[in-house]
Amino acid sequence: MPRRKIRVTGAPEAPLRAALAALRAELGLPQDFPPEVRAEAERAAKAPALPSYDATDIPFFTLDPPARRPPPPFRPAAWRPPLEPTGLDRAAHLSRQGTGYRVRYAIADVAAFVVPGGALDAEANRRVNTLYFPDGRIPLHPTVLGEGAASLLPDQVRPAALWTIDLDAEGRTIAVDVCRALVRSRAGLDCARVQKEIDARTAEEPVALLKEIGEARERQETERGGISLNVPEQEITEQDHTYVLGYRAPLPAEGWNAQLSLLTGMAAADLMLAYGTGVLRTLPAAPDGAVSRLRRTATALHIDWPHHVSYAALIRTLDPHDAHHAAFLQECTTLLRGAGYTVFRDGVLPAITSHAAVAAPYAHCTAPLRRLADRYATELCLAAVAGQAPPDWVLAALDALPRRMADGSRIAGTVERECVDIVEAALLRDRVGDVFAGCVVDVDEHRPTVGTVQVDAPAVTGRIEGDRLPLGEHLRVRLVQADPGTAKILFTAA
Repeated sequence: MPRRKIRVTGAPEAPLRAALAALRAELGLPQDFPPEVRAEAERAAKAPALPSYDATDIPFFTLDPPARRPPPPFRPAAWRPPLEPTGLDRAAHLSRQGTGYRVRYAIADVAAFVVPGGALDAEANRRVNTLYFPDGRIPLHPTVLGEGAASLLPDQVRPAALWTIDLDAEGRTIAVDVCRALVRSRAGLDCARVQKEIDARTAEEPVALLKEIGEARERQETERGGISLNVPEQEITEQDHTYVLGYRAPLPAEGWNAQLSLLTGMAAADLMLAYGTGVLRTLPAAPDGAVSRLRRTATALHIDWPHHVSYAALIRTLDPHDAHHAAFLQECTTLLRGAGYTVFRDGVLPAITSHAAVAAPYAHCTAPLRRLADRYATELCLAAVAGQAPPDWVLAALDALPRRMADGSRIAGTVERECVDIVEAALLRDRVGDVFAGCVVDVDEHRPTVGTVQVDAPAVTGRIEGDRLPLGEHLRVRLVQADPGTAKILFTAA
């Protein structure tokens, strides 16, 4: 599921860089891996546990987000932008199967490199997730693995969990298998290039099938009431010592590619439910209060949301290229905050097995280089298909996994919120005293003089204080503070 994405381009000024560095220090986040972890990773990279099944004849491809634009001429040589993660968790091969389709999805086999109970395993359990900042990231695994030996890089033979999922002509799943295999990606493709070729009808199979299968899965998603948020990437660009807010809308090819991941996660959940032991990604329906707040955000951003139109129906009408729609899609990620990990075993199924946004049972299993839980889910799926008992190290860790993942998710959520605050404070730093049009979207239940305002332009949210905060009404607000790392955005009623 999407996370809120934010990127700073240009040369971030010292206050912004310093504020992000101070945030990492305040949260006690690791800046490097301990020597024993790096040493174990180096050894594992040279001698992984390799499977016997060879599937290197299948011409897999990987798909990356669009390449970033080249740096502007004023970028100082002393600063370089953070590189996009080069670790590739997934590779795909798509083909026709009778009147339907066959999706082969290779997932990096992290367990081939990580010895249970070793230093590398302990460090991954401590970090839980890769953490993303506007100026870089803190990875789950050392680079030699996460961006090297375990990554499904083109023209490299790699161990993987190989999923084979057969679909009928409408895109419904009719058969699932997963096994360990050696795979080799033949091409690392860029989404922008793939989109261009598909639009021009010059793409060849298997790449050409990405649209066909992706759109079929999107129709299946609509039928079951699921929601895919095409969350734009929020871009803060430094220009002439000031910052400008913009959004990069995702390409359709990115959505089709995401459908392959969702398909696999749903297949994994079904396997584990039938097996009787597993770990699901669950999300209850959003509470009325959260949806009401989102309605007020829509009002603030001049988005028409009639009361008879459902949330899912509204989402499908939005254009992520529109700045107001893009800002609203960013805020829609707040409805995913109740998601968690649910463990079950010995055939005793949990009370909640579905993910409200997926509208079906769902599991995280397709990003093991960036997320701890995926390694455990993969092992359980492999055991389910083989009809074997799960590995002892998986069962031993299973009960503690939801709490560990929840702790990691809280840290990731804090990083996301604080980074947004810091970058938006940098965006508005030179506009203290200015008056903006806005709408109060939330008021503190215990402190009615404190709330949250959604500003019309630029489309940012911030804290507001005042004697009377008219919930859901448009008003003029004055910016009274904004300083990255020192003072978060604060408005008062004008």
